[in-house]
Amino acid sequence: MTLPELPAYPVSRPRRLRRTPALRRLVSDVHVRPADLILPMFVREGIAEPAPISSMPGVVQHTQESLVKAAVEAVEAGVGGLMIFGIPTEKDAVGSGADDPDGVLNVGLRRLQSELGDDTVLMADLCLDEFTDHGHCGVLDAAGAVDNDATLRRYASMALAQAEAGAHLLGTSGMMDGQVAVVRAALDAAGHLDTGILGYAPKYASAFYGPFREAVNSSLVGDRKSYQQDASRSVADALAEVALDVAEGADIVMVKPALPYLDILRAVADASPVPVAAYQISGEYAMVEAAAERGWLERERAILETLTSIKRAGASMILTYWAAEFAQLSLR
Repeated sequence: MTLPELPAYPVSRPRRLRRTPALRRLVSDVHVRPADLILPMFVREGIAEPAPISSMPGVVQHTQESLVKAAVEAVEAGVGGLMIFGIPTEKDAVGSGADDPDGVLNVGLRRLQSELGDDTVLMADLCLDEFTDHGHCGVLDAAGAVDNDATLRRYASMALAQAEAGAHLLGTSGMMDGQVAVVRAALDAAGHLDTGILGYAPKYASAFYGPFREAVNSSLVGDRKSYQQDASRSVADALAEVALDVAEGADIVMVKPALPYLDILRAVADASPVPVAAYQISGEYAMVEAAAERGWLERERAILETLTSIKRAGASMILTYWAAEFAQLSLR
């Protein structure tokens, strides 16, 4: 059989720079560092030992003591920051434990501030969902809907409690209209001019939050679609939320979730005048862990690949439950 005339051999050969690990390292231009990562941590009231979270293998609800120990280990390994969520034993309709100085979250923040000071960036989740008996991120009106403006008053009180407990950044995750402006005004009026705001914008109503609800012992029945963003909206909707948060005083904005919204992350990173974070949420973590446990993928490679994709899409910093493990791997 006579072969047809073949084209000339290629002059451009991109494979040359992929041939060896050393060459690939030399030309790589997207790098994930432990200092870019923020470790979300859960502290639970009324337990004597850390409680495993079944849907998030390797993640636990901490006691106050184990919270401090794990936080110190993460910071010593090089993790850039910590985001703390509190889980109270008692809940009520207005989330009274959220701004109680002796509430589980504020006690945890004070203990971490005392132990770590400014050696890390200490962040607090500023939301009511862990503290309300109905599980929503705000207080409810007589009809059972979330009352935006009544919720803002609770957020202002929470902000003061968290700032006084030692948080460097407050994560406004409730997705109430005007939340950043109200929190900024409350902080400034109380003299907390240097306490920063991590604005959760955009934050989507996502199916990937499922394991998180176990992690915080959520009481939610129903969904949060009336205040979290709709995935079917265009990028313009996300950018509008970002612009509002920046105008109201956000120091950092965050895209949540990360992997299903890399297109949004890229658009936000291109448009935002402030640093951009992304939250690799519980469902993203759980699906990799579950597949790895079944031998369906290589776990450490998958962790690095997902984090790299988020960084490549434009995140300056990433909240991830693998932060401490990644930092330890980087020390090898």
